Amino acid sequence: MLDSASVSTIILLAAASALLLTAMLYPSSLLRWLQRKRYQYEVTFSLYMLTGTEKVIFNSVLFLIIALLIIAASLYLPEHIFIVTKRMFYYFSGDEETLNTANKAAHQALSSSSHMISEAFLGKDAGHGQHGGGALAGPGRGFMEA
Repeated sequence: MLDSASVSTIILLAAASALLLTAMLYPSSLLRWLQRKRYQYEVTFSLYMLTGTEKVIFNSVLFLIIALLIIAASLYLPEHIFIVTKRMFYYFSGDEETLNTANKAAHQALSSSSHMISEAFLGKDAGHGQHGGGALAGPGRGFMEA
């Protein structure tokens, strides 16, 4: 079975292959696009004001940082997303033991509170089919004894 690093490597290789195939099929339009992007890059970062050595140093540092970011993202981001997804699922639904314990506690609290409420409103004999003297005793909601 493939791990996350292998899957990331396959995706990056597929993207590079698609870019290479596009460059081979449409060389002039791709070349114009790359020249436009290079000009945009030099104008944005004011590289046209630097000497040749300064441009090489700047481009080398920029390439190193971008390469490290891409390598780190392709190696560690899929596993990190998997871990975050597992945590979100755990926080959303909990594990099986926690769910069973919470279900039992909720059932117990609900049954005891419903029993207390029925005794408070219908009287002590609410569970035996007799009408007690509680506030809601009688055949209907607004029943008052005459």
